[in-house]
Amino acid sequence: MIKKGKKLHEGKAKILYAGQEKGTAIQHFKDNATAYNNQKKSIIEGKGILNNRISEHILFNLNQIGIETHLIKRINMREQLVKLVEIIPIEFIVRNISTGSLTKRLGIEDGTVLDKPLIEFCYKNDNLGDPLVAREHIYAFGWANDVELDWITKQCLRINDYMQGMFKGIGIKLVDFKIEFGRFNENGKKKILLADEISPDTCRLWDATSDKKLDKDRFRKDLGNLFEAYQEVARRLNILHEETNIKPVQFGKLRSIKNRK
Repeated sequence: MIKKGKKLHEGKAKILYAGQEKGTAIQHFKDNATAYNNQKKSIIEGKGILNNRISEHILFNLNQIGIETHLIKRINMREQLVKLVEIIPIEFIVRNISTGSLTKRLGIEDGTVLDKPLIEFCYKNDNLGDPLVAREHIYAFGWANDVELDWITKQCLRINDYMQGMFKGIGIKLVDFKIEFGRFNENGKKKILLADEISPDTCRLWDATSDKKLDKDRFRKDLGNLFEAYQEVARRLNILHEETNIKPVQFGKLRSIKNRK
């Protein structure tokens, strides 16, 4: 059994603890659901278990095709052992279909398929609302240099290619997603790894036939059935076969949500 050390950081959906070995950490997935920069929040029972399993599945497969991630292994239903990285304070957003803030900012029709993937950069700062920034901002404030940013951009496109194919194979459109990267010191040499998570919390996923949302927009837009939507993604990925203490439910049936005051 791997013991957790001191708490290193607590975010909206996860807690990071020190690991037993140097350079490692334990990432714990909470059941918290948040939207609009934490202005809207609830507890969705079992969400963290599903996100842990889905993210582990995707990151493991990315590792297999040569995209290095911080994932070492999943250690229980809610936690992963990961490499402890220094997070680059930029969220990298990859868009294949226009929706959300992009349509609001530019007046683009919701659901417009983009000719090629669009990559946007947002400065990770909750107090500022994670503002959109340009490459020049990233260089000017030393968040990443041009070599790092060019490499990360190429990785974003590789990740997008893989994930589009993976989700297309199970009848899901990958609309957009956000990812983070961090610097990891390995034997005195720094390398950049894909970090954080990839799950329905960080992706927009639409059913390929009906465009039914299978992601956090169900919470953002009060559509209900968020747990069932996440479970449907896991079911299609064929990763619900193990014991999770979560009773399978039919997508579309309402599940209770305990609102946080």
